[in-house]
Amino acid sequence: MANYHVTKNNDHGWNVRKEGGQKASITVDTQREAEKLAKQYSGNSGGGEVRIHGEDGKIRDSDTVSPGNDPNPPRDNKH
Repeated sequence: MANYHVTKNNDHGWNVRKEGGQKASITVDTQREAEKLAKQYSGNSGGGEVRIHGEDGKIRDSDTVSPGNDPNPPRDNKH
């Protein structure tokens, strides 16, 4: 199980970084593409959380990837 973060790259594009990692796993042009890849990476490692950060660096959304456990299933009614 692995959690991933999608963050804005200061130079250009968006980073996908495994939680606790120092370097980005990959940098892509769009946030949408980064989110898709983060969910794919998390799913391949047994599921977990994907946290999507806005351009200001604050977490704006968090998605559980199967077969991970959603810590707040009743509150997650966006998806």
